[in-house]
Amino acid sequence: MRRVIIDTDTAGDDTTAILMALHHFKVEGITIASGNVEFNQQVENALVTVETFDPQEKVPVFKGHESPMISLPLKKHLTVEEIQGGNGMGDAVFPKPNQVAEDEHAVDFMIRTIKENPGEIEIIALAPLTNIAMAIKRDPTILADIKHIWIMGGINNALGNVAAVAEYNFYVDPEAARIVLHSGVPQTLVTWDASLDYGVIYDDDIAIIEALDTKGSKFFLDVNLFVKAFEFAKRGVDGITCTDSLLAAVAADESIVLKATDYYVDIETGGNLTRGFNLVDRENELGQAPNIRIIENIDSDKFKAMLGDMLADINN
Repeated sequence: MRRVIIDTDTAGDDTTAILMALHHFKVEGITIASGNVEFNQQVENALVTVETFDPQEKVPVFKGHESPMISLPLKKHLTVEEIQGGNGMGDAVFPKPNQVAEDEHAVDFMIRTIKENPGEIEIIALAPLTNIAMAIKRDPTILADIKHIWIMGGINNALGNVAAVAEYNFYVDPEAARIVLHSGVPQTLVTWDASLDYGVIYDDDIAIIEALDTKGSKFFLDVNLFVKAFEFAKRGVDGITCTDSLLAAVAADESIVLKATDYYVDIETGGNLTRGFNLVDRENELGQAPNIRIIENIDSDKFKAMLGDMLADINN
C-alpha cells in the first residue's frame, strides 16, 4: 500500500480529503500548517476526522508552523471562518477527540519519516506549503527521497478565490510555495479552477450522499454544507466545492484524470496587487523547463463515485 503524509490546515473539505486518503493509503501521519482557522482548532479538527474514520485506528497528528514563513511574529495571517464556519467544521459540534497531538514537531516528523523511508513517502499537501518548505530548508537532502508531492493550490490562468489573481494556499505563504515549486521533486497540482470545473457537489449529488445514511455521509454534510451558501453568494456556485478531496482522489486513482500537462510554474511573492499569483507558462514564453504537472481535466462522475464509495464505507 502506498504511504503518505498529509499536510493540512484542517477545515471544511480538508476533512473529506483526510478521509479519502485514509481510505486509499497508509497514512504515516498528519501535519498541521497555519491556514483556514485558528491553529489549535485545526489540530482538533484533524483528530476528530481521524476518529470519525475509525475510532480504533490511531494516526498521529503533529503540530507544525503556526504562521507563514516570513510573517512578523504578531501579525495574523488571513483566515477564512466566513467560508468554513467559526470552528472550521461548518459550525457543527462534535465530541472532543480522545487522541491528542504528538510532541514531535511536524517538520521533524516529516524529515525523519522521509529519511527513514527513501523513495517511499508521498506528500498530500492541502494547506499553505509552510511545513513542507521549512522541511526542505532544514534538510535539503530529503528532496532526493520524496516520491511525489500532490498539491492543492494555485490557479491555471483563472480567477482566484481570495484575491482576483490568487488561490488561498498560495496567497497565505507564497514564499513557501515558491520553494516547493522549485524543489525538483516530482509534483502534481490540482488548481482552484479545476475544482470548480470538476469537483462541485450539487443538489442531486447531495441527495445521493444523504441517502447513504452512514456515519461518513452525515459527517460530510455536517461539515461541508456551510460552504455551499457562501459559494453561491460569492460566485453563484450552488454546490459544495471539494477542492482538497478532489486532489486526494486524483492521488489515489489517476484513472479519473482525463488531461494533465507539464508546465513551468512560478509564483509572485512581492507584488502588492498580485501576491500569491502563480504564472502557468502555457506557451513557454520564459523558455524554462517544466517543473510541475497540472491536472486540466478530471472525470467528475468518477470522482463523485469515489467520494460516495468512501463515505458509504465509514459506518463504524
